[in-house]
Amino acid sequence: MNPMDNYFTTLNSVNVNGKTEKKNGLTYLSWAWAWGEVKKLFPNSTYTIYENPDGWCYHTDGRTAWVKTGVTVNGIEHIEYLPVMDHRNKSIPLEAITSFDVNKAIQRSLTKAVARHGLGLYIYAGEDLPEGEKEEPEGLNCRDCGKPITGIKVNGEELTPMQIAMRTTSKFGRRLCYECSKKAANE
Repeated sequence: MNPMDNYFTTLNSVNVNGKTEKKNGLTYLSWAWAWGEVKKLFPNSTYTIYENPDGWCYHTDGRTAWVKTGVTVNGIEHIEYLPVMDHRNKSIPLEAITSFDVNKAIQRSLTKAVARHGLGLYIYAGEDLPEGEKEEPEGLNCRDCGKPITGIKVNGEELTPMQIAMRTTSKFGRRLCYECSKKAANE
């Protein structure tokens, strides 16, 4: 792996669909597979399970509990907080929490922290495929001119209509085609 490569782009382009499971209408990625993929691509990656001041691997407000984990890839740590939940994704009352519940929350939290680095991130966005493999939705039109947003090549980088829509929404607060985004940048 060339150190100049964007590690997020590398992880974000991995198709994880063959390693997911569906439960209660939600898609889950195997934590063991996700961690294995990260370590294959970035062997120096580490994770941390943060303990509370008493040395427990969960935190509590006296009513419920949550876990805090961090995953470091290429020297960048992303931290994830996740409630300790039951099979319906509802917080478990503190007095009913078991070590199994905490362990399950830790593994799910680590998987979400890995996703913040790119691997399987599209699962949490409610999408089906990683960038570059998506079918573009119909009706992705510019909010200013009404024309369909089309893919373009900028500085050697191919941008899909969805990428353009996401970038312009982030920057200008609305979906814009490339031409209208240039106008908005000059306003």
